Amino acid sequence: MGIVRRQSFLNSISFYFGMVIGAINTVIIYPNAFKDNPEYFGLIQILLAYSIVIATFTTIGIPKIFIRYFPAIKHKGQLFFLSLITPLLGFVLALTTYLLFKSQIFEILNASSLLKENFFYIILLVFFIGFYEVLTAISRSFLSASTPVFINEVFLKLYSILMLSLYWFNFFDFPFFLKIYLFGYVLKFIILLFIQHRNKRISFTLSFKNLDLVDIFKYGFFVLLGGVSVLIVTRIDMMMLASLLNLEQVAYYTVAFFIGNAIMVPSKSISAISLPLISQACEKNEIDKIQSLYSKSSINQLIIGGLFFICVWLNIDDIFSLLPEKFSVGKYVVLYIGISQLFNMASGLNGEIIINSKFYRYDLYSNIFLVFLTIATNYYFIQKFGIDGAAMATAISILIFNLTRLIILKINLNIQPFTVKTLYTILLLVILYITINKLPSLSFPLVNIIYKSFVAIIIFTPSLYLLNLSEDITSFLNELRSKLLS
Repeated sequence: MGIVRRQSFLNSISFYFGMVIGAINTVIIYPNAFKDNPEYFGLIQILLAYSIVIATFTTIGIPKIFIRYFPAIKHKGQLFFLSLITPLLGFVLALTTYLLFKSQIFEILNASSLLKENFFYIILLVFFIGFYEVLTAISRSFLSASTPVFINEVFLKLYSILMLSLYWFNFFDFPFFLKIYLFGYVLKFIILLFIQHRNKRISFTLSFKNLDLVDIFKYGFFVLLGGVSVLIVTRIDMMMLASLLNLEQVAYYTVAFFIGNAIMVPSKSISAISLPLISQACEKNEIDKIQSLYSKSSINQLIIGGLFFICVWLNIDDIFSLLPEKFSVGKYVVLYIGISQLFNMASGLNGEIIINSKFYRYDLYSNIFLVFLTIATNYYFIQKFGIDGAAMATAISILIFNLTRLIILKINLNIQPFTVKTLYTILLLVILYITINKLPSLSFPLVNIIYKSFVAIIIFTPSLYLLNLSEDITSFLNELRSKLLS
């Protein structure tokens, strides 16, 4: 766990720093910069949502393929060449489809005039987002997950906050702002490409003769459909809000979704570096090692995510008081998304294990069912409850998705992430919330948020240590104490 802990620590710094920047962007700058035109805010989110989903199609599973096969393939130059040519062909196909069927696409999506005017940016973003994911897979395969994480979570968000601030203070109009804002995705691709080239991690062999392309693309097909399914589950709410309601509602939903989804930050840092280790363990069929990674990821994510969720929900009214009043309609979006993501975190690295095991097909079958469930629930709940309905539908989908994964792993590998410490952690979190919620509130929202969060951390940390709920966290606290005392 040495590599995992070191890289997870570096990743956590980037993720949490990025989360702070993202919080400033989403909770302060976005709502205020677009207070008079929230549809502009909604447009940005829709452009990015469609770009990410389409980019997943155009890469055809190559990022996951690269990580899965990198340890086993001897002729790595051929794998690099495959990882270049496949996404390039996918992008050409996406561009051709857009140029030939643009009017039909707009009709299917029920696109607003604002989205139609700026839709071509999606095609440009598809290229750079797709290839950035390929470069990220290369970096992770060399056990350097912290580099792309830093670029994506810190650099890009700092760039965004600068551009948003300039727009907020009327340095330029929205059309020009949109161009330079989206240029950040081009810039992060260029930076990561330069780093991989400088470290001599990319070398091409213009041949596939030593690759089992049938086996690789069969795996890639299942991974692609599985990955697209996950993205649809997490993005369809925003897309359907834009189609069934309007871009303004997307803006309100985005802010609330960000607050509820922020508790997922720890899982990103852990899964980013654990993925190649799981790939290696699955390759060698080391079930005990897989079980260890599974259990530790579950309890660690539940503890950190649970504490963060408690801090958010204790201060939810104060948080929304810092926003323009119209954004407060998203309060219960935070609750639904937060609870579902907490269960997602407590489920551990189930998806990573399934994808890298010989049972990856089962993940696909459940994903296909989940896509239809997500679309159906969003269609029903959005029309009935608006943005709260979108959050309900997303929460239901995430819960069912993870339950399915847990069952697949239990039946096929006889592993599951939960222990008695899981129950103790949940009880501790409930007691913590009830206790702090009874404390008197202070007059100023920001001071109240800091005060209640500080009390939660002060009570939770020693309780966690005394109960020894997580070996990794206890070990980290012991090391920290030793360094402070020395």
